Amino acid sequence: MEPDLFTAAAEERQEKDPAGSPLAVRMRPRTLDEVVGQQHLLKPGSPLRRLVGEGAGGPAGPSSVILWGPPGTGKTTLAYVVSKATNKRFVELSAITAGVKEVRAVIDGARRATGGYGKETVLFLDEIHRFSKAQQDSLLPAVENRWVTLIAATTENPYFSVISPLLSRSLLLTLEPLTDDDVRGLLKRALSDERGLKDAVGLPGDTEDHLLRIAGGDARRALTALEAAAGAALDKGEAEISLQTLEETVDRAAVKYDRDGDQHYDVASALIKSIRGSDVDAALHYLARMIEAGEDPRFIARRLMISASEDIGLADPNALPIAVAAAQAVAMIGFPEAALTLSHATIALALAPKSNSATTAIGAAMDDVRKGLAGSVPPHLRDGHYKGAAKLGHAQGYVYPHDLPEGIAEQQYAPDALKDREYYTPTRHGAEARYADAVEWTRTHLGRKRS
Repeated sequence: MEPDLFTAAAEERQEKDPAGSPLAVRMRPRTLDEVVGQQHLLKPGSPLRRLVGEGAGGPAGPSSVILWGPPGTGKTTLAYVVSKATNKRFVELSAITAGVKEVRAVIDGARRATGGYGKETVLFLDEIHRFSKAQQDSLLPAVENRWVTLIAATTENPYFSVISPLLSRSLLLTLEPLTDDDVRGLLKRALSDERGLKDAVGLPGDTEDHLLRIAGGDARRALTALEAAAGAALDKGEAEISLQTLEETVDRAAVKYDRDGDQHYDVASALIKSIRGSDVDAALHYLARMIEAGEDPRFIARRLMISASEDIGLADPNALPIAVAAAQAVAMIGFPEAALTLSHATIALALAPKSNSATTAIGAAMDDVRKGLAGSVPPHLRDGHYKGAAKLGHAQGYVYPHDLPEGIAEQQYAPDALKDREYYTPTRHGAEARYADAVEWTRTHLGRKRS
């Protein structure tokens, strides 16, 4: 028997006893119009619309697609909608349990269905990133010849986890994290819908806010927590889910943190100032508060990148690469694993030697420019490649540093008005000590006046 996304037995049981299914299953959208979020993928004529029959077939039939996005953003939901709405044969495989043998069986069945009674097959492959190269290779003939229309789902960057030939034969559709408004709308629907809680319990604003923080943009997590908290509230005889009941149910205290208000900026400021002050423990505390409150990990990573240049700079030249690597990793993996990456970067930055010399140097230089202290570029530094430049004296007298034994030429580089300005004042903290020695040596060999 071929694997099916939702077996007939399960569907029958769900229809007879819908309350026996989890809330997240009961509230699955039945049509694309009920899908929350991802509106950029659901426009008229989009690949997903065409997969459910809203578009031409034949030689311009729908393409295979790869759905890439964080957990709980709707990849399986979209596959479910296609399975319910399409008049095509629908088969599901999971890369966790399936292998080449199962893939070939589906492909053989699809060819028989197409040749025997003209029935097209849609194959949903969950967690395709778990397939090896050989297993993914086995899909290529079927996708290329359109024996199946593939819907593959992955939480990992497909440019790293999916083979190039399969990527080139499919459309890559990126699912965005759900916004708070998306999840809020889903919660309200679950509270009132006949398939959901049927207005059996209310959800006050403070409880809803905490539920949104717990969800972190994951619709499945939001509905699971709502169902558990609603059950606990009803057992207590409560008409509404209190904040205390939700905290007890999910075992997470509500962090006082408004992502759009003062707390957002106050805690972020405290994180950066703790890093600047080299208090690693305080920095980790504020990082934990931001993570637990559901702060966007990309916002945290951006602040760490700024801190690496603003407060550490050349005292530890590795600080910025660490922060940049953390930002890239966070963008690829998301929470909860991103917490480890942010902790890694925060600890490294907090314990690094500190220097704000890069910050003060560019600040002083920009201040002079704003005051009008710019002046003309010295003639010997001007471009001398175009015809007539020599007649103007451009590039004449320029000494090429690489021609000299020490690699440095005693000549003026700054405009006349700024020839004695010194913007960079290095510290002797950490690795910047060698820059302090280098700048002293170079200024001397440039024949610069010492300040």
